[in-house]
Amino acid sequence: MNNLSGNMKNVTKLMFRLLPAQVLLAAIGLVNGIVSGFFASNFIGMEAMAAIGFYAPLNMLISAVSTVLVGGSVILCGKFLSRNEDTALQKTFSLSVTITLILCGILTAGMLILALFDLTGFLTGDSQVRPVFNRYVLGQALWVFPYVLGNLLTAFLSLENKRKLITSAGIACFVSHLFFNLLFVPVLGWGVFGLAAASACGALVLLLIQAQYFLDGRSHLRYSAAGLPWKDTAEIIKTGYPGAASLGYQSLRILIVNYLIQLYLGSAAISANAAAGNLFQIFWALPNGMLAVCRMLISVSTGEEDRQTLTDITRALFRWYVPLMSVVAFSIIVMAVPLTRIYIRDTMDPVYAMTVRGLRILPLCMPLSLICMYFTCWGQASGKQGLVNILAASDGLIGVVLFSALLIKPFDIDGVYAAGVLNGVLTTIVIVFYSWIMRRAFPKNSEDLMVIPQDFGAPPEDRMDLSVRGIGDVVRISERVQQFCMEHGIDPSRSILAAMALEEMAGNVVLHGFVKDRKDHSVDIRVVHKQEEVILRIRDDCIPFDPHERLMMTDPADPEKNLGIRTVFRIARDIQYQNILGMNVTTIRI
Repeated sequence: MNNLSGNMKNVTKLMFRLLPAQVLLAAIGLVNGIVSGFFASNFIGMEAMAAIGFYAPLNMLISAVSTVLVGGSVILCGKFLSRNEDTALQKTFSLSVTITLILCGILTAGMLILALFDLTGFLTGDSQVRPVFNRYVLGQALWVFPYVLGNLLTAFLSLENKRKLITSAGIACFVSHLFFNLLFVPVLGWGVFGLAAASACGALVLLLIQAQYFLDGRSHLRYSAAGLPWKDTAEIIKTGYPGAASLGYQSLRILIVNYLIQLYLGSAAISANAAAGNLFQIFWALPNGMLAVCRMLISVSTGEEDRQTLTDITRALFRWYVPLMSVVAFSIIVMAVPLTRIYIRDTMDPVYAMTVRGLRILPLCMPLSLICMYFTCWGQASGKQGLVNILAASDGLIGVVLFSALLIKPFDIDGVYAAGVLNGVLTTIVIVFYSWIMRRAFPKNSEDLMVIPQDFGAPPEDRMDLSVRGIGDVVRISERVQQFCMEHGIDPSRSILAAMALEEMAGNVVLHGFVKDRKDHSVDIRVVHKQEEVILRIRDDCIPFDPHERLMMTDPADPEKNLGIRTVFRIARDIQYQNILGMNVTTIRI
């Protein structure tokens, strides 16, 4: 029974199981932005909101650096993890942490120089806002180290499936950020510097909690400064850069759009754009969390050359993630007025009306932006530099700037908001046209849209996907494996051995893993014939179970203990085990 729907179901389940921790972490970071905006507008004034708006390009630049490091490191480490290349995994982890520390030092020094020597004129020429802005940049310089390094450790904690630790660290970050805002702004009266310093303190709490896991020896990943493969720095940057290119373009885009708003509409519109953007950003926790999940799954599936799972991830995106994103967008539109009142209570203030309109237009771009982000991530992992660069340029710069320049005069600030929506339409068209051009045929399904190379993974005729949901399935599937091997010219003895190995390992999972809790479990099995070799990949979502450890559990008084697993190890050429994203993955070569 070739059960592709079973694989799709389990991919979807995994995507939703990993999602809450990623969304919560993203939400905490974005809620911190809401908290900052609240204290800025209610305790300092609109000049503080304008400072936050003018700071956006610098914030985007730092986020781009973080994305390069996180994206490049996680994609490479995901591939090494899926291939069980532990030495390369450890060295890449250590190298990425070291590079992060160096780059954070450079960024911090640069921001201190800008603020202390009043070199921020290229970001704002407003004489009233600029002194406030300089103090804000000075405080944000303290935030760079804990923010970027914290993001990196969060990604590696996700690879180690430490969702509870991520969640607790994120909650601690939010609580401490709120506390320090209360202390620094209304109590001590530090103004915008206190606003930024509170963000730095919250990020530092997050970093310290996460770092403790790596420092006390609990983690599989271990930092070592000895023998760092510095030559791999280029590979990390090369892999991570395409995903961050869009943020770099966005940094330039914000500079240009801010200039257009100041030129045609004034600082009040800057404040409104910042307020609407800040309020809107909290809901970006969902697509950001979705993207983080997809990035991890894509990196692992790419390393395994798992064509079917890659396709299923994309299908799940369109079937579940995009509709969910549409519901969230509609909810924001409905709540535009109460959301605006978090920042601005005076309904006669022109900033109030412009902010409400922003929250009624901007959400329309969310489902389309999610699609663009996903295909950027896929292009990054699969080496489709052309697609990534086109999306980065069109989404990050060309689309929004072009539409803003065309619409700002006839529609005022609404034209800027609408530019984001039209930009989403443009990037979706780009994705479809890219597939059409590369395949020379209009895409009809997810695999067509992804343009997966024909030589990627085993072709359909040389692989078989099966799903086990109970002990009764094990024998039937064992027979199917034997038949598959015989049909591919494998000699009868090896065909029988492959069936025996699968029956033993899958049966072990059902008998011992399924009964450990009350959750609904399944075993996904992939059988591949490649270069005269039979490869069995067994994946389940039960408690961690390493067959190598079970092999060592012998009992002199009971020579038949674990006989089945010992037999599998004798007949197999190689057996590899990893626990990836909370999934047991055992690969047997016969």
